[in-house]
Amino acid sequence: MSRILIIDDEPEILEALKEVFEKEGYEVDVALDGREGLIIYNQRPADVVILDIIMPDKDGFETINELKEKFSDVNIIAISGGGAITAEKYLEIIKHYGVKYTFRKPIGKEKLIEAVKEILGEK
Repeated sequence: MSRILIIDDEPEILEALKEVFEKEGYEVDVALDGREGLIIYNQRPADVVILDIIMPDKDGFETINELKEKFSDVNIIAISGGGAITAEKYLEIIKHYGVKYTFRKPIGKEKLIEAVKEILGEK
């Protein structure tokens, strides 16, 4: 069974995405920030990481850098609702970090499921 790690500082998004992917038959781990996400990934590497860009403590940029340094083949989907600049700007910048897909919040669950399945070769 494939494992997904979701990292987002909004508990309601974590729970909603966890439910969506568990219904699809995936194992799902969740983390409220990049620091916690890195600890979980080091203990139980995931097949796909879905993470928010703007988070306290360790944001998506830092988290992606650390993941890519240690695990160059990690599959990452970045999501953003914006912050100091628009979500589109954050997502455009993050594409240069080697992420597979980017999505603006709110995210359509069908598109996210489709992206995960494509990454995992299930499509």
